[in-house]
Amino acid sequence: MIKAIEYPFTEEKTRGLRVGDTVSLSGRVCTGRDRLHQFLAEGGTCPVSLRDGAMYHCGPVVMQEGGKWVVRAAGPTTSIREEPYMADLIKSLGLRVIVGKGGMGEATRLACRDHGCVYLQTVGGAAALLAACIERVDGVHFLAEFGSTEAMWELHLRDLIAVVTMDARGHSLHRTVQRKTRKALNELLGE
Repeated sequence: MIKAIEYPFTEEKTRGLRVGDTVSLSGRVCTGRDRLHQFLAEGGTCPVSLRDGAMYHCGPVVMQEGGKWVVRAAGPTTSIREEPYMADLIKSLGLRVIVGKGGMGEATRLACRDHGCVYLQTVGGAAALLAACIERVDGVHFLAEFGSTEAMWELHLRDLIAVVTMDARGHSLHRTVQRKTRKALNELLGE
């Protein structure tokens, strides 16, 4: 069963999700990559409120067509690169949803637990398919300063499918897989 969640992503909504749940994400989502995370972590002002919002670790391919921005590709970027910043940003900005690919670390897991946030993993390698979930671009920030890929894009999504891999209860699919893999390896090695 797919659980639909729509912006604003309140704490009540995120705390209702569990590791392994498949979700359909709709509404306002902002992109963020390395430059934006570092800027915000170093005290830069966020141009939009992210309280009860979502950050998508993505550097979309965006073009202007007919006087408006159109997203042609929107694949997730590797989220672990944002680990040095994520816990502080969850706390200070009131983020409730992070979307990316790959795992996140212990600091992010604890921040998700303490502040009612979830980490959702979406499929890598399907950038065009994911772009089809973007109904429109509502704005762009830091385009001149950071460039198109690192800019903060305000997107309006409809039914982006992802899996909860860190929930707001402190559970992590990444930790579970790591423990099971380590146990299996030790058994194979006779330890």
